[in-house]
Amino acid sequence: MQLEIRPDPAEVGRARRWALSRLAGFGIAADEPLAENLVLLVSELVTNAVVHTGRPAVLRLSLPGGPADAPERAAPSATVRVEVADTSSRAPVPRCARGDATGGRGLALVDCLADRWGWSPEGAGKSIWCELDRCSQPREGAALAYGGALSAYEGLAFEAV
Repeated sequence: MQLEIRPDPAEVGRARRWALSRLAGFGIAADEPLAENLVLLVSELVTNAVVHTGRPAVLRLSLPGGPADAPERAAPSATVRVEVADTSSRAPVPRCARGDATGGRGLALVDCLADRWGWSPEGAGKSIWCELDRCSQPREGAALAYGGALSAYEGLAFEAV
């Protein structure tokens, strides 16, 4: 499943709503931790594409099994993949944001929340992806994502805005 994204900040909200509607079709409730994390990951990756490239992008969502009317196909331990492809060949660069900065934390959040993430060249641009395992336990330290004490991000301040 994919959604075309225009280079407009309003597209971030549309991408979140689209992802939630797709999850619902697969029997994943909006209040499940998987859905909450996935929506945040969609928001971060789409925001990065819109803000840092200023070009159209494509959001792809890969869900395991089939829709809710075939629950035997939607394995509870399966992986959900989010991917955003854009036409910029510039590699994503994690940044160290100062405590009072209003941006620069997106890839740190992706790293904290996703079970796996990465990027690869795609055509003339790139694709940034992340995966969530539906039944995985939160990684050690993931609960501290908004407080800072993760070893790889020591000294970064995360704040809800």
